[in-house]
Amino acid sequence: MMSPSMVGMSFLILGIILLIGKWIRVITPGLQKLFIPSSLIGGFLALILGPQVLGNLVEWLGYENGIFALLSGGIFPEDMLTVWAALPGLFINIIFATLFLGKKLPGIREIWNIAGPQVAFGQSVAWGQYVFGILITILILTPLFEIDPVAGALIEIGFEGGHGTAAGMASTFEEVGFPEGADLSIGLATVGLLFSVILGILLLNYGVRTGKSVILLNPDEISLKKSEQAGIVDFDARESAGKITTRPESIEPLSLHFAYVGVAIGIGYVILQALQLIEELAWGRTTGIYLLEHMPLFPLAMIGGIILEIFLDRFDKYKTLDRNLMMRIQGFSLDVLIVSAIATLSLEAISGNLAPFIILSIVGVLWNVIAFLLLAPRMIPSYWFERGIGDFGQSMGMTASGLLLMKIADPNNRSPALESFGYKQLMFEPIVGGGLFTATSVPLIYNFGPTPVLILTAIVMLFWVGMGLLYFGRK
Repeated sequence: MMSPSMVGMSFLILGIILLIGKWIRVITPGLQKLFIPSSLIGGFLALILGPQVLGNLVEWLGYENGIFALLSGGIFPEDMLTVWAALPGLFINIIFATLFLGKKLPGIREIWNIAGPQVAFGQSVAWGQYVFGILITILILTPLFEIDPVAGALIEIGFEGGHGTAAGMASTFEEVGFPEGADLSIGLATVGLLFSVILGILLLNYGVRTGKSVILLNPDEISLKKSEQAGIVDFDARESAGKITTRPESIEPLSLHFAYVGVAIGIGYVILQALQLIEELAWGRTTGIYLLEHMPLFPLAMIGGIILEIFLDRFDKYKTLDRNLMMRIQGFSLDVLIVSAIATLSLEAISGNLAPFIILSIVGVLWNVIAFLLLAPRMIPSYWFERGIGDFGQSMGMTASGLLLMKIADPNNRSPALESFGYKQLMFEPIVGGGLFTATSVPLIYNFGPTPVLILTAIVMLFWVGMGLLYFGRK
């Protein structure tokens, strides 16, 4: 049984790794120019010092006896790695529960009027990741490499969903008999995150040189200050991390916000249990088809957060929930998740499916680039480059990547890109990118096969492409 002291020590070491990752980024200009997150650097550092790299290297060199025997399993105890392996599946629930807590929820009409074109473009890209992922799996990966057809969902889970969704889906992959899917999707999320920034900077240069960008007119403008590249906020520009909404002697504001997160996750858990019971009684016993049984908790935690936000907005007259403080909880959880997910990544699972992994990576990258260059200018009637580059970054990496690229493309927020991007999330994340369909895509392919899901996703993709080209594109 895992000792409480080992759990505590695991978090302490994780914090030290994060700190080392941050300082590696501060002193390494190359990593700064690529905007690699400190959590990703720390995760790879832990992976290298663990059994996957250092441990195997010691054994390969024949030093598993003698003074090097202690390094044959890496520098981290096995129990510590066990704790780290469990963290992504827990912290993803916190991340999704905080997505809409403290955020004012506008009406659907207002969202549609402001962010409609980006909703259409973002949905087109997300559903296209399913279409091309499943198509390449049916035509090449399963016949030639005998990979599970569930692999067709990996591009969307890894690219659009990111490390959080990939890690959160681990139990689902395990339940459908494709455990290596979790490591492959985390690997794809890493590829997507790296290429989202690298290709994003190249596309920014292309946009400026060809006149696609309305805001930036000179290639020299595509830059951030050295302190911003290093990830340090200038002293005079530093802002409060959040507002203190309650007096600390009554309850610490951070404790209150953490409690709100717990309530949101609890609401999501109750919803999930109710849905699974309905499935069992309605069709599970008679047909043997179970979709919600394999559904993870995190998308329902997001729904729980929306329900709690609506309740607080109406009944909390003291307005005790602060959005900025909730964002800090979300950011902390994401850093912990990325470090622990990368640190416990199975390189054996990726190397055993290396060819399918490379093919899926290439297909995912190509689709995102082609969609940005061909669909975005025809779907988004104004400032398509500034608005589309944010969706490009998100569709390959994570929301932070999209925000970074938008900040470079429009540093003074002269376009409606940032506002539209924020509103778009309200009609985007509940469905794909870690939403309800992302969570059920693997059980759908598992129960019905890849072809029906390919047809379904193709129909939805064509709907959004048509909406973008024929409705918004003509405005």
